[in-house]
Amino acid sequence: MGVPPSPAPPVGRAAAAWGLASGAVDDFFDVVHRQRACRSFGTDPVDDADVERVLDAATFAPSAENRQPWVFVVVRDERRRAEIGALTRRAWEEGGRAHSEGRLAPGLLAEVDAGARGGVSSAPVLVVVGGDTRLGDARVLEASIFPCVQNLLLAATALGLGSSLTTLPLVFGRELAAAVGLPDEVRAMAVVPLGWPARPLSPPRRQPLADKAHREVYGAGWPPA
Repeated sequence: MGVPPSPAPPVGRAAAAWGLASGAVDDFFDVVHRQRACRSFGTDPVDDADVERVLDAATFAPSAENRQPWVFVVVRDERRRAEIGALTRRAWEEGGRAHSEGRLAPGLLAEVDAGARGGVSSAPVLVVVGGDTRLGDARVLEASIFPCVQNLLLAATALGLGSSLTTLPLVFGRELAAAVGLPDEVRAMAVVPLGWPARPLSPPRRQPLADKAHREVYGAGWPPA
């Protein structure tokens, strides 16, 4: 007979451990459960104050040796956004779409297609996220950069902004770096559009946790018997 798992600590106790308001823990999980990719944006501007809040949250991610190698280039200029959009569309049309055909459901493929062909670059703000190779081992820079990007996405969701993570323009990394003036020591690693969603976002679809989690050894199942 399996040993039952220890009960989770009460929310109030967990919140008190960090000096949080009683509803803060619930609010956090609500944001996590709402976060999803947005690829279609309205034309309303995003204030610098909101962009700064999102980027500030990103900087509180963990990083190797606390070196904090992230770099953010906030792109508002229409010409520069169009240049990044052209790189995204080119990467999609020259191999990205062929790779995704047959792998994505038709509805999702259509959504990704529209985003790659201009939906993403239509966002009023594009954040090019880079990794400074002088502040960490270039071979594992992703381990510091992508937690930071996840913080950015969650913060955007908390503010009601749409966002997504795309790496398509990295296919043409040199051109992307040139578009935003990155030095050789800073590697472009992601582009995140920020804007108000053109339409309400539906909840993300996720497979059951029981299909993904295992107790002690792979195949033992979750929750344990």
